[in-house]
Amino acid sequence: MINPSRSPKTIRIATAAFFFISGFGYTTWASRIPSIQRDLHLNEAQLGTALFALPVGLLVTMPLTGRLLRAYSSSRIMLFGALLFNLMLGLLGYAVHYWEFILVLLCFGSSRNLLNLSMNTEGVSVQGLYKKSIITTFHAIWSCAGFAGAALGYLMVANHVLPVWHLLSVSTTLVVLSICFAPFTLQQQPQQLEKKPLFSLPDKTLINLSLICFSSMACENIMYDWSGIYMDKAVHSTHATATAAFVVFMTTLTASRFAGDKIVGRYGVKLLMQCSGVFIVTGFLLAVLFPYVPTTIIGFGLVGIGTSCIVPLCFSEAGKSTTMAKGPAIAAVSTVGYFGFLVVPPMVGFVAQALNLRWSFAVITTLGTLIVWMASKIKTNAVKASIQAPI
Repeated sequence: MINPSRSPKTIRIATAAFFFISGFGYTTWASRIPSIQRDLHLNEAQLGTALFALPVGLLVTMPLTGRLLRAYSSSRIMLFGALLFNLMLGLLGYAVHYWEFILVLLCFGSSRNLLNLSMNTEGVSVQGLYKKSIITTFHAIWSCAGFAGAALGYLMVANHVLPVWHLLSVSTTLVVLSICFAPFTLQQQPQQLEKKPLFSLPDKTLINLSLICFSSMACENIMYDWSGIYMDKAVHSTHATATAAFVVFMTTLTASRFAGDKIVGRYGVKLLMQCSGVFIVTGFLLAVLFPYVPTTIIGFGLVGIGTSCIVPLCFSEAGKSTTMAKGPAIAAVSTVGYFGFLVVPPMVGFVAQALNLRWSFAVITTLGTLIVWMASKIKTNAVKASIQAPI
């Protein structure tokens, strides 16, 4: 229920603050990975093994988070997740042994899952207060926070600030922000706890959304993990150019998320998802067929446009399920999506090892095609009605 003293705009700003906290905190950690690797004297294989603990922690607690969201309000879980997330962020700088680093990363991934799932559930609830779509703007704010966190990380590294002080100062600040904004979030009664297995897969009504989410998250993470390597190995560009290509991807991703809500309001979810799939296919094909700096950068920009709005819209539509509670439905779709986030990027390496990177990127275009096909099965009338009907 809504406190009369809080307007929908106030609730929306407070919820957006938690998306900012998530994005800023995560890229703050990412910006200090090289420093922590050097301080712990880790080789690439050891670092890769340690980093795998983060998604493992995320996936292991995914079912538990869905169950918690059936028992408690999303705003309460969101605050708890934000506090735990920032506690783990601060502790990362204190790890002095390899096993400590892995253990904290495991908890960091678990806490990030608590925060992200609950804030997406909260975002879907806030969407119900508006007749127009607002869901993609939340994710645009996450991206902007990511830019800000990375920029601060660059300044900290350039000025030789130790990771322990950098991470601790950011985590402390974000804890304060979490506590300040929490009272202004949407306070609503949790949905009645159903007797269901701890681990819930999407039901048949959510299969399409799950596959779309899987494909989009896989393509997005491929850009995070492989875009720089592709520029180096396939395009033979300089390191500066490779960085510029990634910045173009992030810029189009962020800008498109800000524009996504207006596009949804005018054309609907179905058409936006279909066009997004086309952008993904076109972007990857452009980079594969014409492996030159200008064409590859343009291709990466198109992939950024294509992957920008799909995941938030999948979460939004999953939250409107009539067969599953809101929190568990989003958790179920997220579980499938994160499998794509984790499993597909390593497969790019296997294909590249057997053939080459251009072939591996060519194979990924099938995921864009899958998005177009699955999006065509979305019921247009139901989607438009869900956007226009406020709670």
